[in-house]
Amino acid sequence: MQETQLTELEAFFGSDGGLAKVIPGYQPRAAQLEMAEAIAHAIEANQHLIAEAGTGTGKTFAYLVPAILSGKKVIISTGTKNLQDQLFNKDLPVIRKAIKTPFIAALLKGRSNYLCTYRLKNALTSTLGFSKEDAVALAKIKSWSARTKTGDTSEMSEVAEADPVWYQATSSLDNCLGQDCPDYAECFLVKARKKAQESEILVVNHHLLCADWSIRDSGFGELLPDAEVVIIDEAHQLADTASNFLGITVSAKQLNDLAKDALMEYFKDATDMPALRTACEDLEHEVKDMRLAFGIELKRGDWQDIENNPKIAASLIAVKEQLQRLADQLELASVKTKGLDSCFKRADELVQQLKIILEDNSGKWIRWYETYKNTFTLSRTPLDIAAEFRSFMQQHQAAWIFTSATLSVANKFDHFANNLGLSNATSESWGSPFDYAHQSLFYHPKGLPQPNDPEFIPTIVEFAVPVLQASKGRAFFLFTSHRALKQAAELLEKKIDYPLLIQGSRPKALLLEQFKEAGNAVLLGTSSFWEGVDVRGEALSCVIIDKLPFASPGDPVLKARLDAMVKQGRNSFFEYQLPTAVIALRQGIGRLIRDVTDRGVLMVCDPRLLKKSYGQIFLDSVPAMKRTRDIEEVRAFFQDESLEK
Repeated sequence: MQETQLTELEAFFGSDGGLAKVIPGYQPRAAQLEMAEAIAHAIEANQHLIAEAGTGTGKTFAYLVPAILSGKKVIISTGTKNLQDQLFNKDLPVIRKAIKTPFIAALLKGRSNYLCTYRLKNALTSTLGFSKEDAVALAKIKSWSARTKTGDTSEMSEVAEADPVWYQATSSLDNCLGQDCPDYAECFLVKARKKAQESEILVVNHHLLCADWSIRDSGFGELLPDAEVVIIDEAHQLADTASNFLGITVSAKQLNDLAKDALMEYFKDATDMPALRTACEDLEHEVKDMRLAFGIELKRGDWQDIENNPKIAASLIAVKEQLQRLADQLELASVKTKGLDSCFKRADELVQQLKIILEDNSGKWIRWYETYKNTFTLSRTPLDIAAEFRSFMQQHQAAWIFTSATLSVANKFDHFANNLGLSNATSESWGSPFDYAHQSLFYHPKGLPQPNDPEFIPTIVEFAVPVLQASKGRAFFLFTSHRALKQAAELLEKKIDYPLLIQGSRPKALLLEQFKEAGNAVLLGTSSFWEGVDVRGEALSCVIIDKLPFASPGDPVLKARLDAMVKQGRNSFFEYQLPTAVIALRQGIGRLIRDVTDRGVLMVCDPRLLKKSYGQIFLDSVPAMKRTRDIEEVRAFFQDESLEK
């Protein structure tokens, strides 16, 4: 690496460098500088690097600074849209103030995150009509559309992100008219993509990166060939996202949306074709019948369940035939307008995708379904993405940097590297600067029941209550299933006086806000609260984990992958299930200590930690906390905290 860049990094991260000038109370961290230097070296040598950085290392600045100084075209991909917004709206402006090198940065999200003025106008003039609530929401969106510069729907706080009405005001790959759209010249998505092409630092998310990779979106697969550096933050999530994108999914929502949009076009331009209207309405009817055929239980299931259930199998054939009828009607109508032609292309694509899912017997794919409250999905997912990802990286000769706080299992990176087919990447790890031995206590009580014991949840709640009383609330109680969470919530309501916040009762962001404001709440959450949640300070002083987070062996995708590994003579438990659970546990534990002044108790309620030989692998992957099996030490820990104030 060039000596000048090394010196530049040392100066920038030093006690009187660029960051110190713009961040009050800035303290240099050796690990942050070392990580920045390792990334600078990988970028310059055009090499791949797996960089694990413990909580508090400052990894975001450690990769942003060398990326900017390199002068190369860099794509940074984060795990979620929230992290993307934080990186672009908070972290990059800090660096811009602190660094002398000018740079052009852009933010790019998926198509459905941008206002589509054409579809909004269509909805507002539609004769189909809307409910009172939807009409009010559309009026608010219309008012915002006149003010927004970017069209990014996250700016619009008056209409919830999850509100279905956004479907009327955004486009999807299915319904976008592309260059044929009358509003194309003013399209917010097109403008965002143009900025993305012109930028030196482009911030995307894993969904978008993988969509670009699978090049579903014609005319958008040009993002990656330009990149000289690709930085994957929260890299532990990438394999799952990639796996979804390399597959095919047909959902009840897609079929219903097609029927609704075709009906809207029919009323506008094809009322002389009554068979088209009937085909739309019949498809909606068949889709509804198929959802009912699955039963009320919400589940993910194996394709065998469909084939072995005559009612579901018959419904699926009826949906397929009705979709084909609608496609035939739309083909006849497609000559009338661009809108009808677009609907025909969507219908034809869905016919092809459904055919691929129904007829696949190659053994390279996993076929499965999932049911939700009002909808369902039918999917085909690859068994293994390593070979695909390796060839994808070879096509794009960039330096790839993979970073996260949790990539290793007992200090080895094999699981992460093998999942993505990374055979020629170097790996480095920097531990957290936090003093876990003094800042935290790991409590694992004696006498815990086995997780399969019917009394498991009532018993661990009994064990957790004295801990919650000692911590005065201020806790996350994390569960591996919604069922366990629900059971614990009912029991805890009668046993503690602290505010109880339950995942699902309100949107996640609101629950977190409430938790921080209350200062003594107990929040019960499942997987979405195990990672990507940052609560600093005293509000979160205790994390309780119900059991080791092994994925459900009944999950159809996991089951198929494990079966395939067994057929290859591999040990599926040690190669896949165990490492995945270790990384999930490390993420959950990572919620506890978020700052140098944080203190807290971690409680894990699973006796397999000490009773099973593999428990040691979990213990070897946990920060170096002081451990106890005695509730009195937990009380003393919190007593010390109140004495320090």
